Amino acid sequence: MNKKIMMLLLSLLVIIMGYFGLQAYSQAKQYEARTQTLVIDKEISTQAEYQAKRWAEKFSLGYYENDKRRLREETMIAQKEHQREAKRYTLYVMGVLLVILISAFLVDLRLFTFFGGLSALIVLTFGLFAPLLTVTIHKEFDYIGDVVLSFESKSLLGSVVKLWESGEIAVALVILLFSILIPFFKTLSLMFVALVMESRFAHGIVTFFKWIGKWSMLDVFVVATLLVYLTSNGSDVSHAEVQVGLYFFLAYVVVSMLVSLSADKMLSSRRGL
Repeated sequence: MNKKIMMLLLSLLVIIMGYFGLQAYSQAKQYEARTQTLVIDKEISTQAEYQAKRWAEKFSLGYYENDKRRLREETMIAQKEHQREAKRYTLYVMGVLLVILISAFLVDLRLFTFFGGLSALIVLTFGLFAPLLTVTIHKEFDYIGDVVLSFESKSLLGSVVKLWESGEIAVALVILLFSILIPFFKTLSLMFVALVMESRFAHGIVTFFKWIGKWSMLDVFVVATLLVYLTSNGSDVSHAEVQVGLYFFLAYVVVSMLVSLSADKMLSSRRGL
């Protein structure tokens, strides 16, 4: 297929993927906001008021309507809708990303390395900024019901800031290095290699990141450790829920490895000419 046509198609796919990613991020943030509203509504003082109105509604035989119940139900419906939409758009992103990866069989290695790297950069960005995990700590009280004691929703970047502020500087620096700085530098370097593959520096860059690639699963390990750290904070009942940011980050890990292999093969074939 004509190279210019393939460049146009790949560019269009990247734009579509970016649009779906933005929609997934937007829906995830709205889900986070709705959840925060429900959490505030379930603090001990408001929950006590809610239960009092609930009993008043029950014994009034329909003459009194608990407005808080109606508002809470509407918020819960909106919350679930935002969550569904966030997952749906994330699935769209993964579908478009899969098409871009399949293009490796249709285009030359240089073109795939560049657009694969660009795709990796996009999913990495959403993986850093989108909510990664929500943790709710709650407790059941007699006569009041389920009371939320605390709620946290953090992105990967937000978690680094939280760890730093709480004094876990070593952990924050490890996550910052292996899950943010190195991935960004690696992806940008591979795209640079695809643009200037004739440069004498190109092979050295790929060789360096081949060595770094031996530690690629450390990205996943670091994030897994972070999830355990966040979910284990608290002595009461915790409810942890994985958010779309984790899927974006894991997608980056897979795409990054494939693009690294593509860049290495590209330079090897170039050197053999």
